[in-house]
Amino acid sequence: MTNAFPKRALVIACSFFLAALCRSSLFLVAQSQPNTQAKQRQLGAQEPLGTASASRIERAPKLDGTLDDPAWQQATPTSKFLQREPFEGQTPTEKTEVRTLYDRHEVYFGITCFDSDPKRIVATELRRDVPQELDDYFEIIIDSAHHRRNAYVFQINPLGTQRDALITEEQRTDRSTGDGDPGWDGVWASEARITKQGWTATIAIPFTTLNFMQSRDVIWGINFKRFVRRKNEEDLWSGWRRTYGAAKISQAGELRGISEIGSGRLFIVKPYGLVGFSHFPPNTAGTGFTPGTSPLYTGGVDVKLGLRSNLVANFTANTDFADADVDTQKFNLTPYKLFFPEKRQFFLENAGVFDFSIGGDNDLLFFSRQIGIDPVTGEEVPVNGGAKITGSLGKFELGLMDVDTRSSGPNPYANYAVARVKRSLWGGSYIGLMGIDKHSGNPFDNFNQTSGTDTRLVFFRNLVVHGFATQTRTPGFSSGQTD
Repeated sequence: MTNAFPKRALVIACSFFLAALCRSSLFLVAQSQPNTQAKQRQLGAQEPLGTASASRIERAPKLDGTLDDPAWQQATPTSKFLQREPFEGQTPTEKTEVRTLYDRHEVYFGITCFDSDPKRIVATELRRDVPQELDDYFEIIIDSAHHRRNAYVFQINPLGTQRDALITEEQRTDRSTGDGDPGWDGVWASEARITKQGWTATIAIPFTTLNFMQSRDVIWGINFKRFVRRKNEEDLWSGWRRTYGAAKISQAGELRGISEIGSGRLFIVKPYGLVGFSHFPPNTAGTGFTPGTSPLYTGGVDVKLGLRSNLVANFTANTDFADADVDTQKFNLTPYKLFFPEKRQFFLENAGVFDFSIGGDNDLLFFSRQIGIDPVTGEEVPVNGGAKITGSLGKFELGLMDVDTRSSGPNPYANYAVARVKRSLWGGSYIGLMGIDKHSGNPFDNFNQTSGTDTRLVFFRNLVVHGFATQTRTPGFSSGQTD
């Protein structure tokens, strides 16, 4: 009872203080409203998310890097870009126009990047899938599932050099590496030309590349980005605020007008075969190698099959990951392990479905990089085969994967099974479940099981709340396995 009066007095004092603060705040807001409106007029207020339209054509336009084909005149140009850098919200110093066409099988983009001094356009990079931050470039971001979290990136410079990538769960990357993870490779065509008015480009993207087969009244999330190297100027059609950027898929605009498309069932087969021989001279006897000549041969296949629009199955047998990009060498000065992203195509396909963050950017409940790679030496562990189904059904995102690896050196055989489902909510929000089951030939650690639920809730467009709960089961442990 001795603390009752001080507590009551403190509550009354706080109430008077808050009331006075509210009155003064209303007064300040009323006084500053004209100045705020003037500032918004100067910077350009954040407008509602824009809408672009696509026009249907029966014949594909000529894709020569120019917009001379009369078909491009049927499209309504999209041109209301704003600066993100260096002057947020200001009108760009150079005008940009984008025209969108489509037919039954592909979507086409005709880009005009006007430039007041074309001789100063910077274009040097000719290597595919490397960062283009030292060049002028144009970028198209497509959220074909319209879930407002994941997207495909298609980038081109004035020389026509391509870069494509995936943005997963709006994750930002280092500016020096470009937007998204470039480990994903899509099938698309592009050309570019430098002209007296600036530079132009034409791009064709098959609907199958975007996991689309047949659909009506399609609505995509879409954004456009232009970078002018000599001015260090970044112009965006939507999400131009510095706190957003191209990776902020929830702030992208919409592309409407696409309907009655049908590219047929997505079906891609990629077989491989390797033939050779090994020879060891007689003096290798006793070293663990058998002298003589012996044949070497192996083979495998990867298959991608479209089950329906936005739902894809991937199969792999005796997988060869030789086409994956080599990891960038890093020097570790910390007591923690370095994080190397996934770069293998089988695991990258719709990787965002399996994303389950449990803290920092690289703290994940499931990380596919642990499959098929020795955790100590980094050497390859052979994959017998695997199957994966990913995509969306209505408001649900689904992911099922099973991969089997065989014993190699100190690594016993193992089987990995993963199931993931996400239910889309309002404004880029979702709630999800995930289950992971690993069985191996290690008698001391023959299984590991993990389950969890997570959510991402978006309020007032800018307030994002993350939450998760997980539980694991490991032999020999009975406590401390719940987060």
